Amino acid sequence: MDEGPEVNPRVLTRSEAFSFVESDLLAALPGLPDGSPGTANTGTATKAAANFLLAKIYLNSHIYNGGAVEDANMQKVIDAVDDIAALGFGIETGYFQIFESSDDNETIFYLNSDIGARIWNSMHYNMNSPDNTGGGWNGFSTLAEFYDSFEGDPNSNYVGDGQEERRGWVPDASNADNVNLGLGYGFLINQQYNEDGTKLKNRQGGDLILKKELTSLVGNGEADGIRILKYHPNDGGEINSFRKHQILFRYSDAHLMKAEAMMRMGEDITSMVNELRQARTNTPDLSNVTEDVLLAERGRELYIEFWRRNDLVRFDKFTAPWGLKEVSGDPNLNLFPIPETALLSNPNLVQNPGY
Repeated sequence: MDEGPEVNPRVLTRSEAFSFVESDLLAALPGLPDGSPGTANTGTATKAAANFLLAKIYLNSHIYNGGAVEDANMQKVIDAVDDIAALGFGIETGYFQIFESSDDNETIFYLNSDIGARIWNSMHYNMNSPDNTGGGWNGFSTLAEFYDSFEGDPNSNYVGDGQEERRGWVPDASNADNVNLGLGYGFLINQQYNEDGTKLKNRQGGDLILKKELTSLVGNGEADGIRILKYHPNDGGEINSFRKHQILFRYSDAHLMKAEAMMRMGEDITSMVNELRQARTNTPDLSNVTEDVLLAERGRELYIEFWRRNDLVRFDKFTAPWGLKEVSGDPNLNLFPIPETALLSNPNLVQNPGY
């Protein structure tokens, strides 16, 4: 572009922006390194990462361009995922090991950025926090109804509660140690322990018991809500809570994108979804897969990996009622508002409807 700063940038329509991103990726693709598993390229732009992005935009193309789902675009999703698989990527067993910094066949692209915030943003203030003298931030928790969508005891997540692998587990007095640090994997609920097996306390001196239910959208107590820990401070046997390995693209997501594209073309994808579930211990096969079942499965596999909003918009569920929100919301909320600073800096921008 040779326009000067006095020219206000042109604003693309959604379909124009889609075409621009598509053409840019296709033009870059031939010159990129393959990015096969175990190479030094998985933290950079690669053919595998570009194909992942192409699959993602084609899967969402009917949202960006309007209109119905087109089989031609769904076939492009399938082709892009097949190209990723041809490079050696596949579904990895050992669910929480995927989020360690060691090489595996799952990780297509990761950010070379600190994952400390991914650990401490939901931890209670008093939970064990090696290498982090500030402690947990007590920020985020999940909903009871999401926890209940996993296999296992509905009210407990200790070892042996019949839970599927992806729901994780919480150490108790018998198995808390200096390896797990008293911190569990996945969904943390009920009494929490230190690495020496003693009960952790809340700030008032009582037992630190993370409660399953949130009483409302606001005004909850500091121990209300199930916490989630997917990036454990113990990274393959060493305490490395500030390692720089934050996964953005991984193969199980690509696998489920291919399954969704096939479903939208009228195919039965039950066996394909079960292929992923069979790689997750204690996760029984599904008898059939509908759109709602597939959306729920994406949630169970990819929780706190940044894709849920994108998925809910694509499945037309983002503004639907849930738990503490009992009425449907404004469909305009499927789009973000444009920041006031952007509107002031470029008069060609027009605020999205409803804001």
